[in-house]
Amino acid sequence: MSSNHLARVTSADSFATSSRRRCHSGTSSRRDLATPRLSLDLVTAARRHLSLLRSFAASPVLHHVPTIARAIRRYDRLWMPLISELTQAAPPSAPPMLLPPSDVHWVWHCHCLDPSGSYLEYCISRFGALIDRPLIIDDENEEYAYYRCREIWAARYPSEQFDFDVDEATEYEEEVGAEESDSDLFAVVQRYRMLPSFFSDPFVSETVYLVAAQRRYFSFLHLSRVLEDGPLRLVPTSDVLLMLLSHQVQKKSYPRSYANDKEEMADHGRAIVSFGEGAAAEEVEETRKVWEKTFDEPYEKAGVALEPARSPSRVYFNWAPPEEDVNRIYKGLQPRFLMEVSIFLKGTWGQIEDKYLSDKFLRLRMGRCHMGMKLNEPLLNLSSETWRKIWHLYCEFGTKGIVIEVRQKRNSCLASRKLISKLVFLWNDLLRTTTLTVKKPLEVQVRALTSTTPPVQAPYLLKCVPDRVTDDGGAMISDVVLRMNRYHPQQGRWLSRTVLDHARRECFVIRIRVGRGIWRRGAETPEVVKWEDRIIEVREGPWSYIAGTVGTAPVKIVGTAAPKKEESETKKMTWCLSTGDVLSIHWESALEIILENENIGEQAKFISGRKLQYEMKGVDSSSISNEEEEQYLTLVRFASEYPDGRATALLNWKLLAVEFSPDEDAVLMLLLCVAIARTLSVIKKEDLSGLLVRRRVREVAGGHRDWGSVLLPPESSSSVHLKPWYWNAKMVLTSMETNVSSLPITKSFPADGKCSMYEHVILSG
Repeated sequence: MSSNHLARVTSADSFATSSRRRCHSGTSSRRDLATPRLSLDLVTAARRHLSLLRSFAASPVLHHVPTIARAIRRYDRLWMPLISELTQAAPPSAPPMLLPPSDVHWVWHCHCLDPSGSYLEYCISRFGALIDRPLIIDDENEEYAYYRCREIWAARYPSEQFDFDVDEATEYEEEVGAEESDSDLFAVVQRYRMLPSFFSDPFVSETVYLVAAQRRYFSFLHLSRVLEDGPLRLVPTSDVLLMLLSHQVQKKSYPRSYANDKEEMADHGRAIVSFGEGAAAEEVEETRKVWEKTFDEPYEKAGVALEPARSPSRVYFNWAPPEEDVNRIYKGLQPRFLMEVSIFLKGTWGQIEDKYLSDKFLRLRMGRCHMGMKLNEPLLNLSSETWRKIWHLYCEFGTKGIVIEVRQKRNSCLASRKLISKLVFLWNDLLRTTTLTVKKPLEVQVRALTSTTPPVQAPYLLKCVPDRVTDDGGAMISDVVLRMNRYHPQQGRWLSRTVLDHARRECFVIRIRVGRGIWRRGAETPEVVKWEDRIIEVREGPWSYIAGTVGTAPVKIVGTAAPKKEESETKKMTWCLSTGDVLSIHWESALEIILENENIGEQAKFISGRKLQYEMKGVDSSSISNEEEEQYLTLVRFASEYPDGRATALLNWKLLAVEFSPDEDAVLMLLLCVAIARTLSVIKKEDLSGLLVRRRVREVAGGHRDWGSVLLPPESSSSVHLKPWYWNAKMVLTSMETNVSSLPITKSFPADGKCSMYEHVILSG
């Protein structure tokens, strides 16, 4: 993404600020009807609510029954009596600034969310008054409240551990946990166990998304008031539900702070489906119908789902929002931003006679990056009196926008497709609106509406392609370089690979040391280097071209991997990386790959195949060969926040392609991919990754079919290039010439050295 585009993306907060002003300015009659006067800043409240939910994302208190039972016992018998006593001793307007242990906090939160009002009844019946939760608005106050509570807890309950333990919870369940597991509160906690994952899409916490969600929430409340009570309830979409729950928990948790909101929220004409209740198909359709009739816009939009269905965005937005991008230090590596897009149509093609409709069709194209994409839909079946979703896709922000064209088939060889009209929707225009939607007329009686989510940083995509052999200084072995150096022989030989990003930009150069000495095109051949000297190095930046495709590698070395000498009988190989990591590969009975780093004290493990979020869901497993699945390795990291591990990268060691989250170092991922490919070549005594290829391969021009720039949902039957790359990596990553692994290794320059030297280095340990 260019600096200008990035500036526009990161300025979403300024868009949101102006959006909120417009929302409350009273300039629209619709807004006057739908906007209540609230003392609560819902956008801020929703963001804090999301932060809380994400803190519980990997907690066993969500699904581990013994842990839930123990948490309920601690909440009911320890925490609530303690906080009640402290609240009564504090001033009425200032409840104690304390946050309980995380397991207790989750039960407290679920209890407050319960729409039946059980929390109020519980407090009144047991303590005689409602117990307020502390109003915490920043991280500093949250940290203080948590550690202050730890001190008070230790003094009050010295024999009770503050932080919960899963093993202890299991023992507790065997003793007395059955009582809590049969309680009404247990059912409440179980009901909300999927809440953190339901709102886990990374774009949900973006300000511009929350501003648009607040607008739709106010419209939804207006709709619920004006409709008469009936047998069918209204079903909120996920964005409306987020605002509803955030508002609800604020009112019930801090009643003194938001007492004025009760009047604004009272007297609903139509009941609303709560989270976890389930909604009938008739209720969903009724809600959709009355929404479109009232507001003349589709109820569905990009980035939202109807509760309780699982959000479809998680197919591709299946990563946690990165806390930081550790790859900003690499100037040549540009981040990738992804957004969800939905295109709707409404109207009839009344100006076109029926006999001509069969010759006309709609075409969807991208503004940039994937100019080869052309999605066609015939007009014959597109007339609709209601809003109908025609296309649903995921695009990089660098695609600029979409183009919708009305075209006519023609029999002429010179003009087989005649352009009749077209619409252009630019991402920048969509992001400037308060709704993240733009509506435009396509024909006299037909309108098109496009909605999008805010662009969020997506995983990086990198692949290594063959390039020419280089010398010790990084220059390609070539007569051009030889003449420039006054025919001084080029010393040393290195296999080289160019690293391309998702837009086919050169960002790194990888080199594998093969030989040392001078080659003069005679009988002299550089000597094969020792095993310990067969290092892999990564240089930052593109090639500096001297003439045509001949050039020198960038000077800056940003990472190296050196093999450690091991006895072949141990069937183990170790690589020491400049990043401080140690890669251990064992193949005694089965392949086991472990990554360790003493500096951070974490362990990571490679799992064979496409696992966790990289699984090909919806695809028949019998159609996937073991040979294809073995090409992939999923990197799973373990930490206290993720005791069961989380996938942060996917490697295809055969095609030398990697996808990784922004909190993974790009250089580390490249070193791992090439080191694993080198090791497996030694194990199998076969060049499975095409490492012996010693010539440049011509690639598809950038912008024509950039991999990962446009993705379609799995149910779509369109081109394989519009699916995630790992669904069919061989086809997506292929060059213009042929598959890398089948390139002839003999077609190389004589000055490179004999093939036997390279084969010995790559295939022998």
